[in-house]
Amino acid sequence: MRLFLSSYRFGTDPRVFVHLTGTPGRIAVIANAADAWPAAARAGAVTSETVALRSLGFAPEEVDLRDHPGDPGSLRARLAEFPAVWVRGGNTFVLRARLARSGGDAVLTDLVRSNRIVYGGYSAGACVATPSLCGLEFSDDPGEVTTVCGGPVVWDGLGWVDHAIVPHTGDSLLADDGVQRTLRYLRERGIAHVALTDDDALVVDTPPGVDAPSTVNP
Repeated sequence: MRLFLSSYRFGTDPRVFVHLTGTPGRIAVIANAADAWPAAARAGAVTSETVALRSLGFAPEEVDLRDHPGDPGSLRARLAEFPAVWVRGGNTFVLRARLARSGGDAVLTDLVRSNRIVYGGYSAGACVATPSLCGLEFSDDPGEVTTVCGGPVVWDGLGWVDHAIVPHTGDSLLADDGVQRTLRYLRERGIAHVALTDDDALVVDTPPGVDAPSTVNP
């Protein structure tokens, strides 16, 4: 299992993500955390990711989960074309709902745990890898799921790591009261968590089927 989970993009050292993937090549970009945004803003979000990834030598292509409603077979076939996937930030609950509706949660879990794909994600893209999304409602609005996706909120994460992740801590430009409320929620309930500044990234690199604690690379 190879995971790169960050607060914002590549943290301070993009070489960590590049090293995890090996030689940069094709990479799928999932931007569905931005589905609640106006169309122009969402398109700009996709463009910003592709520009950043191309600067590292990757050949990015968007894989839109909306193109695979209730069709995990077609999504699996599409993602199987890529050695790596990059999942950008936005609303964690919207992203999780899109993964559930497309079957991407099960598909990615199989591909990730079998080491057939490297998973990189930041902010919402990192938070979905955790056991639960409880506490993130202080920063992300779960109500957008009903408006955007037309289905229920999914509170379970994908469970690839055994702790919560709180992005945009410290002096992040995105740090706000919601981040502090999330931290307080987790602390009061004794929930294991890792607070990430925008310089940080969690890296997991283990053999197939083996779960291991992630390491922080500032």
